Amino acid sequence: MTDRGRHLVLADRAFATGAGLPGRLLGGSFRHVLDRIDAGLARGAIHATLPDGRGRLLGGRAPGPEAVVRLHSWNSLVRLITSGSVGWYKAWENGEWSSPDPVPLFALFMLNGETLGDTARAKGLFRAVNRVAHRLRGNDRRRARDNIAHHYDLGNDFYRAWLDPSMTYSSAVFADPAGDEPLERAQARKIRLLLDRLDLRPGDRLLEIGCGWGSLAEIAARDYGVAVVGITLSAEQQAFAKARMAAAALGAKVDIRLQDYREVDDRFDAVASVEMAEAVGEDYWPAYLAAIARALKPGGRAALQLISIREPLFERYAASADFIQTYIFPGGMLVSEARFAALAKQAGLLWQDRQGYGLHYAETLKRWRERFDAAVAEARLPAGFDARFHRLWRYYLMYCEGGFRGGGIDVAQVTLVKE
Repeated sequence: MTDRGRHLVLADRAFATGAGLPGRLLGGSFRHVLDRIDAGLARGAIHATLPDGRGRLLGGRAPGPEAVVRLHSWNSLVRLITSGSVGWYKAWENGEWSSPDPVPLFALFMLNGETLGDTARAKGLFRAVNRVAHRLRGNDRRRARDNIAHHYDLGNDFYRAWLDPSMTYSSAVFADPAGDEPLERAQARKIRLLLDRLDLRPGDRLLEIGCGWGSLAEIAARDYGVAVVGITLSAEQQAFAKARMAAAALGAKVDIRLQDYREVDDRFDAVASVEMAEAVGEDYWPAYLAAIARALKPGGRAALQLISIREPLFERYAASADFIQTYIFPGGMLVSEARFAALAKQAGLLWQDRQGYGLHYAETLKRWRERFDAAVAEARLPAGFDARFHRLWRYYLMYCEGGFRGGGIDVAQVTLVKE
């Protein structure tokens, strides 16, 4: 295995993936597992081919996503029933199941999340192991930098190969998510929708928590006439964003800092933060919201774009660690909007004007996957990433797309006003 991305594909070393004798002893009979999945699919269907060659229809009682799955080994079900999405990915990587298109399968599981219950989630000892492993990677000040590096310091050249030219790594907002609008234009629309929530005036000071590669900061400084402080924990992003501002002659208006949100002690007219809330982890939601409130002047406004999970699913989701938390974003936690809004109120921030864009994120992820596949096929990814990493990253993009298409997760913009 080559070096770049090695830490991602080996990230499950501290997690339980449902393999071996313990999984077989605790997983139950294969027929029982299939019966439980069948009973839990209130909408949609899985057209399954079993390891012995027999076919079986699971669900099919009401309209919904239609998935085609071939089980090459019964061990795939053992992993699924004991270790949930972590085990299901491991089974896919090991060739224990396959599908011509896994996205409908992921959408199906999210759509039927309530009726499936714990059927496709980690259980018992496996859940406990993964929960502990996840908590050991929590985002305190020391580990937050390591967690960010885990994902973002794969390198600017890696992300440049498949993101749109604006280097924006968050959901776009399309004129029509089923249309063919260029991704870069939809990303600019998203940024302007967010900034327009802030009632910015030329000369205002804007803090961006989690500034990425600088696309929002550039538009805010250039087109809204504000002074921007952007903070990130990624050295790669900071270097790119600084060079970007210099090239746009905005270096005097935009200050890109390598800084934790908890360390900001300046005061600002407004705060913007795009898909940062779900990265900090549930334990740190109060600190994140307190940092926003502390940074804002009285009456100041914050505009957030955040990723949330459907409320009835949150408790089961939070009880373990899923595929994303294990391999992609250590320390993260999708937002419970009810809990998050309550914490915002405690911090003196009024929650206003929530607008969801779930299908827009599904389309964004589809576009990213197409661009990533093209980059792999054309050998445009930088050296050092092997085929196993390529498969992991592609699975990640499909997994997330299915989650949004199934409605289990959503992305929303919301305004917070300091009382």
